[in-house]
Amino acid sequence: GTSAANRYLVLYYRRNGSNENRIGLTVGAKLGCAVRRNRMRRRLREIYRLHEAQFARGYDIVVVARTRAIGADYAALERAYLSLAAKLGLLGGQTA
Repeated sequence: GTSAANRYLVLYYRRNGSNENRIGLTVGAKLGCAVRRNRMRRRLREIYRLHEAQFARGYDIVVVARTRAIGADYAALERAYLSLAAKLGLLGGQTA
């Protein structure tokens, strides 16, 4: 697939041949204890849920959290996530 990265996240995507998106979240053990990792997963899942209508359909999307993401507030994560999606052409119903 194709990827883009910033200081908080790395986003990979690839066409999946269906009309639905599939989201995968990866939060490694380096990011802290299970409580912190699960909080990060919940935040990333919520960002996608709130902006799902803006995403183009038919992609497998994998979001990898970097170590700096643990210290980031929700708004910074949301900006990072959406800027990567826009950079890859996944927002606004576009197809990349």
